Amino acid sequence: MKNIFKFVGLFFKGIWKLITFIRLALVNFIFLASIAIIYFIYTSAETPTPSVPTESALILNISGPIVEQSTYVNPMDSLTGSIFGQNLPKENVLFDIVETIRHAKDDNKVSGIVLALRDMPETNLTKLRYIAKALNEFKTSGKPVYAVGDMYNQSQYYLASYADKIFLAPDGAVMLKGYSAYSLYYKTLLENLDVNTHVFRVGTYKSAIEPFVRDDMSDAAKESASRWLGQLWGAYVDDVATNRQLDPQALTPDMDEFLALLKQNNGDLAALSLNVGLVDELATRQQVRKQLIDVFGSNGDDSYNYIDYYEYQPTMTPNFDMSAHDIAVVVASGAIMDGSQPRGTVGGDTVAALLRQARNDDKVKAVVLRVDSPGGSAFASEVIRNEVDALEQAGKPVVVSMSSLAASGGYWISMSADSIVAQPTTLTGSIGIFSVVTTFEKGLNKLGVYTDGVGTSPFSDVGLTTGLSEGAAQAFQMGIEHGYSRFIGLVSQSRDIPLDKVDEVAQGRVWTGQDALKFGLIDKIGDFDDAVELAAKLANIDSHNLYWVEEPLTPAQQFIQDFMNQVSASFGIDVTALLPQALQPVAAQVIQDAGMLQSFNDPKGHYAFCLNCQTQ
Repeated sequence: MKNIFKFVGLFFKGIWKLITFIRLALVNFIFLASIAIIYFIYTSAETPTPSVPTESALILNISGPIVEQSTYVNPMDSLTGSIFGQNLPKENVLFDIVETIRHAKDDNKVSGIVLALRDMPETNLTKLRYIAKALNEFKTSGKPVYAVGDMYNQSQYYLASYADKIFLAPDGAVMLKGYSAYSLYYKTLLENLDVNTHVFRVGTYKSAIEPFVRDDMSDAAKESASRWLGQLWGAYVDDVATNRQLDPQALTPDMDEFLALLKQNNGDLAALSLNVGLVDELATRQQVRKQLIDVFGSNGDDSYNYIDYYEYQPTMTPNFDMSAHDIAVVVASGAIMDGSQPRGTVGGDTVAALLRQARNDDKVKAVVLRVDSPGGSAFASEVIRNEVDALEQAGKPVVVSMSSLAASGGYWISMSADSIVAQPTTLTGSIGIFSVVTTFEKGLNKLGVYTDGVGTSPFSDVGLTTGLSEGAAQAFQMGIEHGYSRFIGLVSQSRDIPLDKVDEVAQGRVWTGQDALKFGLIDKIGDFDDAVELAAKLANIDSHNLYWVEEPLTPAQQFIQDFMNQVSASFGIDVTALLPQALQPVAAQVIQDAGMLQSFNDPKGHYAFCLNCQTQ
């Protein structure tokens, strides 16, 4: 009888737990549904179209990095990335910035532009040049452009140089430090940890793996980097010197000349900047506002009439011609990885699917593939290149628009296009291939841990804890050599360059766009606009819309993402911020290098990747 009562008790206890679970689940569901309903009612309610209330200056107060494509597709990314230590700042899409400036040019309510760039981080020169092009177009309207700043980093000053007048705080400075390519090197560290690093590569200049097998940069890598760094810095100096009507030498003093100039100005960097012509006036924030009130009018709050970039964007209405054909734009930005991947990386399957979507869309008559990538998985690169071939076979021309970086695997996915357009400051080439295998048998043995057993083939004993046999190492090297031969063979076939000539400019060497044009690796010097115009010409269409082929969020996903963005803004944690400030740059570099290793997921372990290209 006791057992019966016990059974009945357990039965009813289980029923009660089930009822409690259902009740809590139902309450939570109703709560979430209520939030969703309120959200959709709020977002779907008719609201007046945003507008600029009075004639105002547009403040270009870009905050956060400038990117080719916003990163967050998975609505959980923002929350999880921030909580678990990944800093996720506001992103600014390059094309949105340019389109906003162009829209403001013809907007009668916008009376000028004020460049207030204090929160804009260092940005690649190629992207800056595209924004600068839009600023020059804006200036043709006769509207003024002013730059205001307490301090200017190198990228901020580049854009400021396009202003009609540059203000600098009396205690500020213009910090021009040039371009560099420095990496951390881990060979001795790995040896001290008894980690074996097995490297297989082809290419004298294929330096992506050097940080893991050397303690310094090789002479070949220094030779290659010195060339493209010099060309990029030369382009920067020429642009700024032209804008400011300066002798380029004023921007490139050696250390002795700089110290002499600083001494003449009693160590005052702001006065030095004024006296050499980098800025037009030293003024406090109050003095700047007073002058801008005279230009743009007063808003009644001790400042001038203005609307900032983020407020102005919603006032813009898209302009679509429903009768025009589409030119599809597919963005490939980030390291190339096998499979389906989120934005911020280039998933072989993901980008291939987007290209296939454009191929199957009858309204799409041409495709612009926008590439900003240091490369990555050789297999994934070939998956994407095959889709480029399929588009061309379908009669839809493909034009590659290279952004700041289209090297190694980034070049692999580009080479088969009908035409390749790049900027003089684009980094491309790096045609080479490598593989890295790390094993830990020495460290384990030192700890008294050994691996032993039997296998059925010569490769059965290859692993992280067993190491590589001499035969296995030879097999890996032959595979890499075959991969390199295939890479340069495809370049020769796609670009109609003799194989021996390809090998001469390959070997992993990095080239700027201006050098790549000489060697036949690209077809034309130009920017994104030029690539779109060329695509329209090849497709023989007079008018077109740009169709950005992306995976859209569903309304529910959009709701979750907006909600998560609010949460991450409140609770986000940046691990590097917990360290002393002096150590933060080193920590950031280590995290970047570790992240690079995490992106290595090629099924055969073959990589076409340019590491040093990313450091500028």
